Amino acid sequence: MPESAFQTILLLSVVTIAVALVSLVGYHVVKSQRDLGTDADRATFETLHLVSLAAPHFRSGLTSEGAGRAIKHLKILLGADGVAVTDAAQVLTFEGNFPSDLRADTNSLPNALFGIARNTLEGGRTRVARNDHYDAVCAPIQVQDRLVGTIVAIAHRADPGLVRAVTETAAWVASQVAVAELNESRAKLTEAELKALRAQISPHFIYNSLNAIASFITTDPDRARDLVVEFADFTRYSFRRHGDFTTFKEELESIHRYLLLEQARFGDRIKVKLSIAPEVLPIVIPFLSIQPLVENAVRHGLEKKPEGGVVTITAHDVGEFAEISIEDDGVGIDPAVLRATLAGTTEGVHVGLRNVDVRLRQIYGPKHGLVVETAPGHGTLINMRIPKFHPEATPALP
Repeated sequence: MPESAFQTILLLSVVTIAVALVSLVGYHVVKSQRDLGTDADRATFETLHLVSLAAPHFRSGLTSEGAGRAIKHLKILLGADGVAVTDAAQVLTFEGNFPSDLRADTNSLPNALFGIARNTLEGGRTRVARNDHYDAVCAPIQVQDRLVGTIVAIAHRADPGLVRAVTETAAWVASQVAVAELNESRAKLTEAELKALRAQISPHFIYNSLNAIASFITTDPDRARDLVVEFADFTRYSFRRHGDFTTFKEELESIHRYLLLEQARFGDRIKVKLSIAPEVLPIVIPFLSIQPLVENAVRHGLEKKPEGGVVTITAHDVGEFAEISIEDDGVGIDPAVLRATLAGTTEGVHVGLRNVDVRLRQIYGPKHGLVVETAPGHGTLINMRIPKFHPEATPALP
């Protein structure tokens, strides 16, 4: 075959392969665009993506640091020339290109932006300020009945779409701030409940324990010394200032110390039975979630029974849960009193029962509260099911 013919065939082959490759690439590009859907679908995806990027920065509420990290996403979302976020007292952050009469110098820009925001903070609704050089759209960030801040957007001309976008974005930020405040309130409530449980322990138990220890100082000094050590370890655990969670093993050790101190007071009137599966010991549980139930059994169940009785603690591994129960054969609880206690309509009696029930439901959900079986004269059985794995469940470091 002549060399020129061969070269022609080779050239045609290369062109054919190139066209095929271009066609293949084009097919995949078209297919990928089709997979993303219509222009509206792609716009929706982009909006959701920007919102997801901004959301984590408001988890601590409306702060300078969080707003500063979220502002670039909000600016892209709104498509404005410049965007600012304020709280009720000052500009927290701003980004973009602002008109020269707003940015005469670095210090004047925040003042000018907050001057725009002030009208919205006073009036409580979205406002549009227009002049020859720019339009300013300002929408309130309102949490319940409180105006906590604003979003200001600057554009050459603010059309109805931008006004609506700024208003909706401010409402979305308000929802994130509300969630952050709710989480903060929940954390404060949990801390208040722990303080209530510690307060329940301190006056009644500490006084009686010290009296019991004092009674052994002359008659059995070795036992008195051992009880002082147990008392110190118990109070150190109960009054620690950090950590909402602990391990079942640590809580059980504290319960053991508590019962030793109570047995020093009541002698053989208080007996203890344990049935603990070893695999349950390392499971993470809420701090002070079992000890108050044991104290409730002793104080309200056995202490009022002249001959005393038995506290039985059991814990077993059941699939994804640890099933834990505290039972006593004491005087029992009137069902009406129990219902009022768990509903929070009574004070003073069985406060530990109520606080533990509320905390379990807050942490694990409404289906994970205490299950109590009791009747006057027939003792009390308290059951709980603790999920073995929970994202917030991290024991405190020693």
